[in-house]
Amino acid sequence: MEYRRLGRSGLTISEIAYGNWLTHGGQVEEDAAQACVRAALDAGITTFDTADVYAGTRAESVLGRALAGQRREGLEIFTKVYWPTGPGPNDRGLGRKHVTESCEASLRRLQTDHIDLYQAHRYDETVPLEETMTAFADLVRAGKVLYIGVSEWRADEIAAGAALARELGIQLISNQPQYSMLWRVIEDEIVPTSEREGVSQIVWSPLAQGVLTGKYLPGEQPPAGSRATDPEAGRFIRRFMTDDVLARVQDLRPVADDLGLSMAQLAVAWVLRNENVAAAIIGATRPEQVHDNVKAAGVRLDDDVMARIDEVLGDVVERDPAKTARG
Repeated sequence: MEYRRLGRSGLTISEIAYGNWLTHGGQVEEDAAQACVRAALDAGITTFDTADVYAGTRAESVLGRALAGQRREGLEIFTKVYWPTGPGPNDRGLGRKHVTESCEASLRRLQTDHIDLYQAHRYDETVPLEETMTAFADLVRAGKVLYIGVSEWRADEIAAGAALARELGIQLISNQPQYSMLWRVIEDEIVPTSEREGVSQIVWSPLAQGVLTGKYLPGEQPPAGSRATDPEAGRFIRRFMTDDVLARVQDLRPVADDLGLSMAQLAVAWVLRNENVAAAIIGATRPEQVHDNVKAAGVRLDDDVMARIDEVLGDVVERDPAKTARG
């Protein structure tokens, strides 16, 4: 495993992080989830990312049980707040009440006394940014949170949040966007702004929801039980499931083969080539998937390989900076 600093902070994280968005508490049984976490720990992954909303809060609980007994100082545990976690009008968003109460609930579920990185899961246009950042600052000063991050914020929102964080004496050090060979919307605006503000990217879906593994074939139905058949993941994977995209992905096989990499390893190594990316989040339903993906750690693709990938993918790459995964 290789490790990188997160933003302009002193926090070091594993460049491959383990995430449990669609797996823990939902897609896989707890025994399988725990086996995947053990595989991640054995591979040197120290960074674990979740969110209060995943699987209706169950994902945090599963992760908390899976990490119980591990040396806490050797882990970086990340979670998020914003999406509804209950029926009430204050069970959502980035108002002080929800941020504070959700943090307490996440701490209980994760079985820890602090969160290393607490992330605003989306930007809340209904709440003054000052209220949100002040609530975060209070959690930092209380020792319940060490650092602050955001997820899928636009460039101007990141700049405003980072400036306000500095005024409050805390550090906003990360953004968590979707990013892959096929989805590059952060490159033109988000990355340059983040570099100026001392913010790193912790990217989700580096495999484009599994499309970049090559397991989906043009003109064929998705394999039974695959992410493409999952209603939750379907919102994000559908845009990639065209015959044109799937055919181009198959054309990447010779590139991976020439490097002695699997398709998944090539995709993860590609996102880690971006210097503003501190970590790529991987998910898994089986330990073997963890074992395969972590082999991308330390792989550095040269300029010729990057150019070859661009030539293969051509115009199926999405680059429009106006597009984010707001929904």
